[in-house]
Amino acid sequence: MSNFLNFLKQSDIFYQFTPTQLKLVANLCNEVVFHTKEIIFRENSDSKELYIITRGEVEILINSSTKNIAENTKKSGTIIATLRRGQSFGEVAIVDEGIRSASARAAKDETHLLVITRDKLIMLCETYPPLGYRLMFNLAADLAMKIRNTDLQISEPLLYKPHQENGK
Repeated sequence: MSNFLNFLKQSDIFYQFTPTQLKLVANLCNEVVFHTKEIIFRENSDSKELYIITRGEVEILINSSTKNIAENTKKSGTIIATLRRGQSFGEVAIVDEGIRSASARAAKDETHLLVITRDKLIMLCETYPPLGYRLMFNLAADLAMKIRNTDLQISEPLLYKPHQENGK
């Protein structure tokens, strides 16, 4: 557990947590190991876990065709992000328990992740409101940054694309 504490301290989602709050969260963590190209979760699957990378890299992929979505193979999809140590993913699961909007797979062998289930984390937030407030504040800041980065990726090509008149 003390090893988990070091990784939680480094993660933005647990920024400004007290040592006691970090210990409470560390008690919820399970460590899992994935190997290169191994799928962590698939696009359109249920969303119930938050992940924090402690070693290795994770690729976030989206399927670009309906055929690939139906097949959901390991090779399908376009990499939209590569995440590294200390970064978290699956945060939206904490908010809405919805459907995954992308797939995640290990990019390196021996990729270690801390996994925290939504139910346990929500119960902790409800039991300790200051912890819950800090987590939700950090979660909102993290998601806002990701939305801004996505907006830039989408708008930049549109802003710098040569103007075409009359459908030419």
